[in-house]
Amino acid sequence: MLIRSWDRGEEAEWRAWLAAGHDFGTLAANGPAGSGPVVTPTHFLLDADRGEILVHLAAPNPLWEALRADPHATLTVTDDYAYAPGHWRAAEGTPPEHGVPTSYYAAVQFECAAQILDDPADKAELLLRQLAHFQCETPVAAIVPGAAPFGDQLPGLRGLRLTIRQVRAKFKYDDKKSAAQQALAAERLAERGLPRDADARAQLLRRAAARSGGCPVH
Repeated sequence: MLIRSWDRGEEAEWRAWLAAGHDFGTLAANGPAGSGPVVTPTHFLLDADRGEILVHLAAPNPLWEALRADPHATLTVTDDYAYAPGHWRAAEGTPPEHGVPTSYYAAVQFECAAQILDDPADKAELLLRQLAHFQCETPVAAIVPGAAPFGDQLPGLRGLRLTIRQVRAKFKYDDKKSAAQQALAAERLAERGLPRDADARAQLLRRAAARSGGCPVH
């Protein structure tokens, strides 16, 4: 992922963005020689303070074979995206049709070392941590290996602990453009009103406000 100086995400920024509900991503590992990468979509639990990510997947998932061959994995989270037509982005004083289109988006990539968890006790602990996060309103008190209702299902899955080696974050919202051009893009996102335009607009305004030292315009 190419990251320019003007759209790089700082740690506090990507942490806040992920904590706001962005806990579903795409996990990729190198496939067998001569094939492409093995990729799977999944929910994940990020523990940034510990520098780890927890995932569980079904035991037949082809990702396990790939990770045994090469324990390097990449988790990517992308959201708040929108297409910005060229005529929105023409330089000031030039015809609208001379503008170049782009994509607005936020993305965080984690480069990780993978550890497969197959011990029933380890898997139970991982699942309890995930359940406490994803369904805190109905937590599970215990998962006992071999015991109903959940422990006897542990053989059907494996756990994965991803130790974070590097984080790359990008918030691409025309920060290189002038404040007036960003404000105009925000207006047009509001007017167009496609399903993801509001979230992209919120990110654009947040970045613009941070750059100017002011408060976001709603």
